[in-house]
Amino acid sequence: MKKSISLLLVLLPALIILMTQCNSKSDDTYQFKFQFITEEYKPLNYTENGTVTGLAPELLKEICSRLDIPFETSVLPWEEGYALVQTNENAVLYSTILNAARKDLFKWAGPFASLDWIFFASSQNQIALSSLDDAKQVAAIGVLKDYAIEQYLVSEGFTNLVYCDDNVDAFDRLLKGEIDLFPSDKITAEAALNSLSKLIYDVSGELIIRTDLVYFAFNKNIPDNVVADFQHEIDALKENGTLKSLYQQFMHSPDAPEILQIYTEQYPPITFRNSFGEITGFGTDVVNEIMKRNNSFSEIKLSLWSNGYELALNNPNFCLFTMDRTELREELFNWVGPVGTNTTYFYTKAGSGISITSIDDAKNLNSVGTVSSWFSDQYLRDMGFTNLVSDGDPAVMVDKLMQGEIDAFVCTDVTFPDILRESDYQYSEVDPAFPLMASDYYVAFSKSTPVATVDQWQRALDAAKTDGTYAAIQRKWFP
Repeated sequence: MKKSISLLLVLLPALIILMTQCNSKSDDTYQFKFQFITEEYKPLNYTENGTVTGLAPELLKEICSRLDIPFETSVLPWEEGYALVQTNENAVLYSTILNAARKDLFKWAGPFASLDWIFFASSQNQIALSSLDDAKQVAAIGVLKDYAIEQYLVSEGFTNLVYCDDNVDAFDRLLKGEIDLFPSDKITAEAALNSLSKLIYDVSGELIIRTDLVYFAFNKNIPDNVVADFQHEIDALKENGTLKSLYQQFMHSPDAPEILQIYTEQYPPITFRNSFGEITGFGTDVVNEIMKRNNSFSEIKLSLWSNGYELALNNPNFCLFTMDRTELREELFNWVGPVGTNTTYFYTKAGSGISITSIDDAKNLNSVGTVSSWFSDQYLRDMGFTNLVSDGDPAVMVDKLMQGEIDAFVCTDVTFPDILRESDYQYSEVDPAFPLMASDYYVAFSKSTPVATVDQWQRALDAAKTDGTYAAIQRKWFP
């Protein structure tokens, strides 16, 4: 008995150490330490009464609570935080837009917000804009260094940029006439103007530039499984309605990003917004039928094609329709389809006397109009065309064609009649001078979309074709 007691006394310290280690391993505290960094950018993230709040911090608090992570965050100027997250191995920067320039600099979890960038002018100095080219002609556009929209404008060749300290400084300078335009989203603009004791009605939105999606950006050295944990919790908070509630509270909108982002363009009769504000069209009906059969619905959003195409290249869980499936794009996306077929022509203005009987004839024209990121633009550039004039809006190119600013415009026979009609022209006013190609168009998914999602969509489309539903949709739009 004494031997047993003595042995127990000897072993007790080891047992205590072992039990302590076991308790340590079963501790629910998350086994990775973070340095969370943000900036003052109301309503996404801002300080109020000494507390960091806003859409992103409140969402992050929910994530931290679910993962048992202490919530501590630093508020720094954007440039400082942006540089810090690239060097500190446990740093996470929010709210951060994912774009081509940043995609490979960080790891990403989201999106939890979308921003529609708009060129704002003072209501006392309204500037008529119909394209980015118009904006390039003004004297001064305010921007913030290293912001996604600044990077975009630089990439688009803007040389009239003036750097401001922050949003409040930019809107102050806009109202004083020191700059002519400032790109911002509406909700952030309103917050900055309120800080100046001004109203959103003191400025006017002149042109929607693009849409961007907002994420948590992680230092590249943070383990993939840690980022995956954050993504899992974000998706769960989307599904249970928490993000939507926070979005309504801070962004004054019900349109929080869903798990799957679905975008299309104004491309009648395939996809377009009708006079009732509904997104409709042949392709839209096909996509809605697929979602109905899968019992999984996501909001369809409309954007310029060039913007949607870039988002599809860079963002996970992203769907863009409809897209011509070409050799240049084959490996860039995953595909569901085909949805339909069209023929692309070089169109000339009727009575112009311009003749095109070959590709070489088209290459020798003074100018050929294309739409940025349309398959035809990419195809012609790959063929060595050096006379292309491009814009993200097909209506801009229609006006250039009809006013004699370009010799020809490249478009499909399915959509061009409706595009002309939207611009108050008739199809009889143009000639399909020369066919470029015939091609099939599809629903495209970003490469990082789960294969199971893509396969499920393809099965639903195949079933709709088998039971006659697809044919009925075709008859509706192409009687």
